[in-house]
Amino acid sequence: MKKPAYATASQPEPLAMTREDALAVFRLGPDAVADVLLGMDERIRAQDARIAKLEGMMAKNSRNSSKPPSSDGLAKPAPKSLRKKSGRKPGGQQGHPGGTLERRKNPDVVEAHRVDRCEKCGCDLRNEKAQGMEQRQVFDIPPVELLVTEHQAEVKQCACGHTTTAAFPEGVVAPVQYGPCIKATAIYLNGYQLLPYARLCETLRDLFNTPLSEGTLANMVRQAGRLAQGSVDGIRDALGAAAVVHFDETGMRRNGKTNWMHCASTPTMSLFTLHNRRGMEAMDAAGVLPGFAGTAVHDYWKSYYHYKCSHALCNAHHLRDLTYIHEQMEQPWAEEAIGTLLSIKEGVEAAKAAGSAALAPDTLRDFEQRWQQVLDQGYAANPDPPPPKKKKRGPPAKGKARNLVERFDHRRREVLAFMHDFDIPFDNNLAERDLRMNKVKQKISGCFRDTGHSEDFCRIRSYICTARKNTTGAFEALSGLFQAHPAMSAAPE
Repeated sequence: MKKPAYATASQPEPLAMTREDALAVFRLGPDAVADVLLGMDERIRAQDARIAKLEGMMAKNSRNSSKPPSSDGLAKPAPKSLRKKSGRKPGGQQGHPGGTLERRKNPDVVEAHRVDRCEKCGCDLRNEKAQGMEQRQVFDIPPVELLVTEHQAEVKQCACGHTTTAAFPEGVVAPVQYGPCIKATAIYLNGYQLLPYARLCETLRDLFNTPLSEGTLANMVRQAGRLAQGSVDGIRDALGAAAVVHFDETGMRRNGKTNWMHCASTPTMSLFTLHNRRGMEAMDAAGVLPGFAGTAVHDYWKSYYHYKCSHALCNAHHLRDLTYIHEQMEQPWAEEAIGTLLSIKEGVEAAKAAGSAALAPDTLRDFEQRWQQVLDQGYAANPDPPPPKKKKRGPPAKGKARNLVERFDHRRREVLAFMHDFDIPFDNNLAERDLRMNKVKQKISGCFRDTGHSEDFCRIRSYICTARKNTTGAFEALSGLFQAHPAMSAAPE
């Protein structure tokens, strides 16, 4: 008799067992029946595990995982924020300065509109004295045309026979060239507003009647990247000496391949670098983490742990992971963990608002006990997996929930770093916000096609973002860059 199709679980696509097969196995005796049942059980367990994995992948979205919102497609998850309502009404709050358009005492242009005739009877009123004047002001942009300045340098010859030519202003080096304002405008629209080259050239032509070519624009970007290098070096040095720095990375396409844009951020500085690797090689090339002695805030990417600084983990990622475990795996401890993390966050914010530099010892001890109770529940819901029947390489898979519980336990100090040190934030949103617009640039313009241009883009973005964090407008900072007085000649304080 042929061997039954379900006698082993190693066969990838088993044939359907017929009634004759089943009867044949039965006639072979109890051992044959047991072998078939065990093989079927092993296959069913493997299929159940695979189905659970695929269902888990299908259930992940931007609300319960680290997937970006763009991956949700048309099936957007229903909004369900973990934030509590503030109780305030929508709109500007009491004391908010607002941005209402206000009249100017000294307008640039005054247009008088005279009354010639009575609108009722038609009587001539041109010689009558006005009894009053209503005033309305219109704010608008004047018609824009390029201002062409010709620099004329005298040439004189001395009695000694030597000819002397007057010096041109700094930066005036060519017979015909663009000035710093049009350059700053082009870089502002490309490097900050993220317009692609073709659309930017069209915009400049429509607004300023400027026939700027894409090649000229590329030269401007190259010049801006070179001029920003000194400021970026200062930013890198200051970040290396900072007490707390946020780190993050995201995939970017360059030369048709996936590269990684790395970001190092503080409330006053931003540094962007692009590298073909995601791990230590790229982090070393960025130049901040080697020798960094402060606290690195990140999202548990293992490469960060090669550096001997202090670490703090992003709890926004943890909240999303816990949401998935609570909703999809139906484990109650995850909801308790969410509540505990948010309670600690509220306690820290309340202590800061009260002017305290740390939590009270009793409060700190209470939070520690609550966190331990969460871990105990997590371990109970996710015990150690049984040893595999067949010897396999590596430790047995523990599953997402168990791995998260162990991270919360073994990295407890890093998960709750914000509770022990008020200078450390609850999440890594600062770095994620800094990186977000670079992803928008990729959506608009596609990948970088040139390594040099991608490096110039990173230097320009680092310069602009840091300037804006220090209350300098992007256009103002770029204008200064092209006029030899950058917004940051050294690192900001």
